Amino acid sequence: MRMPRSRWTQRLVTWLLVAGAACGVTSGASHSAWAGNPIVNRPTPVKVVVVSMFEIGKPTGDAPGEYQFWVERQKLDRVYPFPLGEYDLRMNDQGLLGICTGGGITNATASIMALGMDPRFDLSKAYWVIAGIAGGDPEDVSLGTAAWARHVVDGDLLYEIDAREIPKSWPYGLLPLGAKAPNDKATGWTVDTIHFPLNAKLAEWAYDQTKDHPVADSPGIADFRKLYVGYPNAQRPPFVTMGDDLSASTYWHGEKLNQWANDWMHLQAGKDSNFMMADMEDSGTLTALRRLARTHRVDLNRVMVLRTASNYSMPPKGKPAAWSTTAPYPEQGRPALEAAYQVGNRVVQKLIAGWSVYRDRLPSQP
Repeated sequence: MRMPRSRWTQRLVTWLLVAGAACGVTSGASHSAWAGNPIVNRPTPVKVVVVSMFEIGKPTGDAPGEYQFWVERQKLDRVYPFPLGEYDLRMNDQGLLGICTGGGITNATASIMALGMDPRFDLSKAYWVIAGIAGGDPEDVSLGTAAWARHVVDGDLLYEIDAREIPKSWPYGLLPLGAKAPNDKATGWTVDTIHFPLNAKLAEWAYDQTKDHPVADSPGIADFRKLYVGYPNAQRPPFVTMGDDLSASTYWHGEKLNQWANDWMHLQAGKDSNFMMADMEDSGTLTALRRLARTHRVDLNRVMVLRTASNYSMPPKGKPAAWSTTAPYPEQGRPALEAAYQVGNRVVQKLIAGWSVYRDRLPSQP
């Protein structure tokens, strides 16, 4: 039986009001939210989305996390209420939109999905710069080093047994879903959110724009890296490189698990991959973006991941993993926070300055 037109219209209006309220589109919202009817106003086109993951307190005026430098230095003064996320969205007049997802894979997934479905923004041409701190593999990087990724791999979707029960022939107690031993390709069931290949040409373009950027050194990280005797890359001053990203909400640490991370990266992403950075959110962010791309709300070819080393993923020789896991980050991770902003912003500004070209053509294309 068909619903009477008046009742159908009433339900539609009710649904629109609920959806608008969920996105902060209300008559009492701040001046930066949409005014009036969300159906009449056109969505705001976004050029670049900067994705940060955590903030220590408020987004301005206190100790900085990953979000604060973008908010303050890029004057992200247009505040969009975002009750479906952890922090309000912020934007400037140049088309740069900032989001802070909250820590961990679940927060990242939910926040990015909410942004992607938000009717206030047109994200169809937007580039995404995911920029945050991470644990760096001392085989490859030093503190403050920035790495652009070609691959993101999830590190939670696996089998695990307690370390006290690992068979003597196994290097560690982690193995793929459906597998019979560590580092074997699964012969049983698996999921499609373990490996996220990024646009390698775009990552290489981002690296090319930033490879000569003078990442700032500091006395605190210089003293700490002296502990890593036998790891020449860990003892270098910070630099910009290309290296891949293992995303896990479990904060793992130590030499054995660092070996697993390198093996896991190769197993899932291929031998041309190289684990360098361990973080807690990127597979969640990319899961949401992959879903959003199915409806052409976002373009996965425009996604970049930049991680900077705030700490090492395993201890120096002679130190136990427990000491290294619980040790404070040198200088509270401030050099890595600065590097994530400084290196990431160089790419952001290139994209905005060249928007007349980059809106319709990827920078990696001739």
